Amino acid sequence: MHRFTAHDGTTLAYHETGDGPPLLCVPGGPGRASAYLGDLGGLHRHRTLLLLDNRGTGDSDTPADPASYRRDRLAADVDALRAHLGLDRVDLLGHSAGAGIAMAYAEQHPDRLASLVLLTPSLRAIGTAPTEADWADHVAAHAHQPWYPEAAAALKAWSDGDDTPVNRLAAAPLFYGRWDDRARAHAAAETTEASPEAQTGYTADGAFSPGHTRRALADLDIPVLVYAADADPVSPPHLVRGLADLIPGARYVEQPGGGHFPWLDDPAFLVDRLRDFPPRH
Repeated sequence: MHRFTAHDGTTLAYHETGDGPPLLCVPGGPGRASAYLGDLGGLHRHRTLLLLDNRGTGDSDTPADPASYRRDRLAADVDALRAHLGLDRVDLLGHSAGAGIAMAYAEQHPDRLASLVLLTPSLRAIGTAPTEADWADHVAAHAHQPWYPEAAAALKAWSDGDDTPVNRLAAAPLFYGRWDDRARAHAAAETTEASPEAQTGYTADGAFSPGHTRRALADLDIPVLVYAADADPVSPPHLVRGLADLIPGARYVEQPGGGHFPWLDDPAFLVDRLRDFPPRH
């Protein structure tokens, strides 16, 4: 674990694992420590993963100003880490809500990006979200599973505003491509890895400006990979493809049978698509 100082004096942490060209990884949640990313299914065998604990999560300190949890403001921490590492330009990966932070970084510092990976990205930054029909189709596809009744009821309660750890864990099978022992352990760890303050602060007023984000993405002139998984209800492929269509030259990848954490479902598929991105000349 390594530590550095952000622009406002908050001490932040990042974890380094692997070999190869550095890849700065921003976790989602929002407000979840980077531990849930693991080694991204073995990607660390090809890239040096620099896993940022966003402020208030994991080994990073809690900021004095809660307003600094806001999505667009978290991009300043990414840039502080880039500078700490001595990199003029950075290969950046954002997962889920972390992809929203990565998009904010692309808006604010496009000249400091060498490449961008948006991994099963949250789409609120571009003003898009799954519809009730999207959710209904996804939930119905699992109706044959023994855990379905409890998970579906918990998801409805959660969507109706009862956002409790109990409901989140009960609904968790719907977010994984395979609900096996590894997925169960991954889901259960959320209660110890999540910061409610960071989660709430991420979406504070002013965090999103979809029109501005869309224009900034349309102006990007770097390699971009947009990655979806076909069993992911949070980032449905047809919406993720729409994000890719906004970005000139973006590469779109769709993982069969993958959920919102696709490195757990088919790590070899994910590593094969990410290990040589961007192409090195």
